[in-house]
Amino acid sequence: MINQIKKLPDAEFEIMKTIWSMSEPVTSSQIAEKMSDHNWKLPTLTSFLKRLIEKGFLRTEKTGKERQYYSLVSQSDYLKFETENFFGSVHNNSLSSLVTNLYETDKLSSQDIDELIRFLEEVKDRNNDK
Repeated sequence: MINQIKKLPDAEFEIMKTIWSMSEPVTSSQIAEKMSDHNWKLPTLTSFLKRLIEKGFLRTEKTGKERQYYSLVSQSDYLKFETENFFGSVHNNSLSSLVTNLYETDKLSSQDIDELIRFLEEVKDRNNDK
């Protein structure tokens, strides 16, 4: 599934994050209400939703007067795709490049470092079990 995912423009990604945060199915009115800070008119939101359907991120069913939207791509799958894309294109698949940049920009808290150490120890243990 991840191989078929395409990168979303920021506005479409914001819509998907909103949908993922809600109980599905959702209507365009519910999405618009949750995203009211964007000040989008309903036709604008509807255009974005149509694009997300065309890209395979959503499906829709008409019930009564409103359409209900269902996500076809999970948030987890999309985040994996974005992470792989970022890691490969920006850091050339180099973990040391990523960590070095985080270190140099002071973006790693002590808690982040502890979590990273725990994660790496788990991966190492899992790889040793193979």
